[in-house]
Amino acid sequence: MAKLVELDSLEVLVILDPISPCPNPAVQQSGSLKDLGISGSSIPTNDRGDAKTELRMDSICCSAHGLSLLITGIAGEKRHSILFDTGPEERAFELNAHRLKAPVGDIEAIQLSHWHRDHSGGMLKVLEMAGAAGAKRISVDLHPNRPDYRGIMAMEPVSLEADPTFEEIEKAGGKVEKHGEAHGVLDNYFLVSGEIPRVTEYELGLKRGIRFITETGKWEEDNLIRDERFLMCKLKDKGLVLFTGCSHAGVVNASHHALDLGSGAPLYAVMGGYHLADGEPELISNSISDLKALDPKLLLTGHCTGWRAKFEIQRQMPGRLVPCCVGSKFVL
Repeated sequence: MAKLVELDSLEVLVILDPISPCPNPAVQQSGSLKDLGISGSSIPTNDRGDAKTELRMDSICCSAHGLSLLITGIAGEKRHSILFDTGPEERAFELNAHRLKAPVGDIEAIQLSHWHRDHSGGMLKVLEMAGAAGAKRISVDLHPNRPDYRGIMAMEPVSLEADPTFEEIEKAGGKVEKHGEAHGVLDNYFLVSGEIPRVTEYELGLKRGIRFITETGKWEEDNLIRDERFLMCKLKDKGLVLFTGCSHAGVVNASHHALDLGSGAPLYAVMGGYHLADGEPELISNSISDLKALDPKLLLTGHCTGWRAKFEIQRQMPGRLVPCCVGSKFVL
């Protein structure tokens, strides 16, 4: 296993996520309405008293059910940037990236956490925008087991849109790299996991998850989402920072596996979706209790975490909750 480089600092720009701002003094966070106002457009007239800047509504990012994090690792004078997931659809990514003035030309790699459209939907637009901004050919890190379609079993199957194909990604300018095992990326600034081992008895995957098999013309049970992989890095004097897309494998399972891969480093932060929004009270309580036992210092909850899980984090680990909010930039 490649040894992770110790990063001096880490910058995370939240391009897509739901809206749930709540600053925590334990981490540097910018992108609030106050920040947008302070750095807003100049007022060309003198009809508003001492006001010199204007907070424009078209500078505010739009929330969406999905996730996209532009993560930059810094060690000395050297920087590497990876995009973790691409959000649910092209328009949302393009809109927010423009409003944030996101440096998409700096993207060197994209990692898709798992094959679900709310994480892959912006992929082709990202590649188009990054290429137009001067990015070199971007490596796109994908699990080889791409489903034909995924969905949810309600009274009858409900299908999601298909994820971009390998061929579409190559045609858009991406360099497809298929990985099912853990491996380092970008000079070992980051590590991408393989399949996440299922350790706990209560993290059972995606309820009613299904996938369509074209060869048989039938939908099959797909609760475990075995292609889900996380991203992690190591922050100097802090420990491991874990980025999780949805935690279909379980946020506790993912955290344990990050520690297994981390060569003895402690778990410092967990950022992304915890997939507890629709969890039963016992599942939420068990998950947060077992996270607490791992002693992470920051829990940057986003996407599919849900307000009840955030409440439980604050109850069991006061001061460690940092809700992840679209348009925010975090510096660790």
